[in-house]
Amino acid sequence: MSDNLQPVNPQTILPISHQRILVIMAVLGLFGSIAGFAFVSANFGLGVLIGSIFAFVNYYWLKASLKTIFDRIGEGEKPKLFALRYFTRYLGLGVVIAVIYTTEAVSIVAFILGMASFGFAVVFDGFIRIFIGVFSEKAL
Repeated sequence: MSDNLQPVNPQTILPISHQRILVIMAVLGLFGSIAGFAFVSANFGLGVLIGSIFAFVNYYWLKASLKTIFDRIGEGEKPKLFALRYFTRYLGLGVVIAVIYTTEAVSIVAFILGMASFGFAVVFDGFIRIFIGVFSEKAL
């Protein structure tokens, strides 16, 4: 380890672009569903597409739930009842997954891969940031 550590200037650190992650997520979901249709089956491709749509729903539902909780905590309210609404998101998604699994409407593996599109998008965005940082002095 080096003893001459340089302080980090907060103005040089750029925030994560949620818009870019959501665009990457949409592109991955679309290409994943097309690949599922082409290489596996229509049921698989539809499962990836529906899972990707639910990933968007989950993202915006989580964002709205957390904003409500933190806004009300900021106003001095106790978050016990609001936290319950936060956990209903998990219950709702669990019910959707259970219905898809029991009815076998689409492939459950494809649906879960579609739901994981947000995680894949974050990893892909990380790779973009790494390679931009390596080949450029200014990161995105």
